Amino acid sequence: MPSSTRPQPGQLSLFDFSGAADSVAGAPAHTAALSPPVAPPAPAPDLLQHPRAQREIVLQGQRVAYEFRLARRRSIGFTVGLEGLSVRAPRWVRRADVDEALHERAGWILDKLAEQRERALRLQATRVVWREGASIPFLGEPVVLVIDPRIAGAVLAADAQGLPEVPRRVLRVGLPHDVGTDQLREAVQGWLQRQALRVFKERCAHFAPRLGVRVRRLSLSSAATRWGSASADGAIWLHWRLIHFTLPVIDYVVAHELAHLREMNHSRAFWEVVRSVVPDYQHARRTLDDVPVPVLD
Repeated sequence: MPSSTRPQPGQLSLFDFSGAADSVAGAPAHTAALSPPVAPPAPAPDLLQHPRAQREIVLQGQRVAYEFRLARRRSIGFTVGLEGLSVRAPRWVRRADVDEALHERAGWILDKLAEQRERALRLQATRVVWREGASIPFLGEPVVLVIDPRIAGAVLAADAQGLPEVPRRVLRVGLPHDVGTDQLREAVQGWLQRQALRVFKERCAHFAPRLGVRVRRLSLSSAATRWGSASADGAIWLHWRLIHFTLPVIDYVVAHELAHLREMNHSRAFWEVVRSVVPDYQHARRTLDDVPVPVLD
């Protein structure tokens, strides 16, 4: 199983963004940010109080403590992430100018803080408790963990104890019943990564000939802020945690990266390449936005 690899400069990334946040620089940004592969720590934070706040302000009756940084930029920029509100401003901007800008965008900021808190709560609800009987999503379906010291490795099977005509998949993990949580998590994550590499190879082999491209190297990624990336020399990185999603979602990400081997941009021509093999790619993009990835720590 290959180790996780960090893409190098000059590569084009899928969903390369900073902090999984909604941001605005001088004007409102109404597009929702994409869900990051890495979930936030528990418990869900009080987003009105940024953990690194140095300043605070009352916006529409709500006190918001925010992180403030001076930066080499031309305008005041706001970012609303899973920790709260961050503000970046040029060195010449006065405190009064920052306050005025915050009041002007108060509605947008408070809406985004509420959205991010809801997202954080959804993510916390997906936290995996590492013990027998826990469930993890695999290819879009729940898989129940069963500890079975009689086997070696990990084996996916149908549960004979499931309800009639309602198959339940179980992952039998060959570990002792008194196994620690860290060891169980490592065993299951190792299995997920092996399955991810297998599925990714199959899907690349399916789409590459149809797009007329060649994958010279396929690697698993564990990047914090991107699902995939591609470089002009034919190297592809895909985040192993895509294996939680259904096959159509995986197909979209694979096709997206392979399309970059023809169009190293996000132009109209690029999206037509993607559409040629995944006509309903926009539905898969929405799924990546809306479906939280389980918290595995």
